[in-house]
Amino acid sequence: MAAALTGDVAWFRDLFATHYRDLLGYAMRRLRVVEDAQDAVAEVLSVAWRRRGDVPDDPVEQRMWLFGVARRVVANHRRGEVRRSRLAGRLESVGESIVVDLAFEDEESDLTLALAALDALSPPDREILLLAVWEELTVAQIATVMGLTKPNVSLRLHRAKARLRREFLRLMKDHHLPGHVNPRRAHGVVARETSS
Repeated sequence: MAAALTGDVAWFRDLFATHYRDLLGYAMRRLRVVEDAQDAVAEVLSVAWRRRGDVPDDPVEQRMWLFGVARRVVANHRRGEVRRSRLAGRLESVGESIVVDLAFEDEESDLTLALAALDALSPPDREILLLAVWEELTVAQIATVMGLTKPNVSLRLHRAKARLRREFLRLMKDHHLPGHVNPRRAHGVVARETSS
């Protein structure tokens, strides 16, 4: 019994060392608050510990499995945020004062506009782009994480890239930024192609 537990602990340490950074990046790009991202990763790792018999042995397959869990954890977190927002609205309507401070930078960069363009997309478009570009997953790996077919992923990814590019160019025009907009550069946010 003690030997099995020692083996499980060693397995978990390896899993943590191999995947923690990628999982934290995944969560940060979706939740954008360090504490929320850390909580999400802790939940993913907790699921991995409880279901260690289901976690694949291959590190690449482990990553896909963990991203699949992370996707559900982040979705649950977002649903919780929506519920909290609704509660805040109800509290405000009965006279409670809720103050939210939003800090905006005076100077908008291409990265700021790219993130704004990404935020303007639908959640499915945003998710598939983040998996492809930030997580650097292949079409086949995205299909595994999202539970889709490879042709479906390819089509969705192509359409999401086009929507992101259009939104980015619209934002550049709306903000009257100086200089010539190179469409290939605007597309550079998602230019890296994924292979199947």
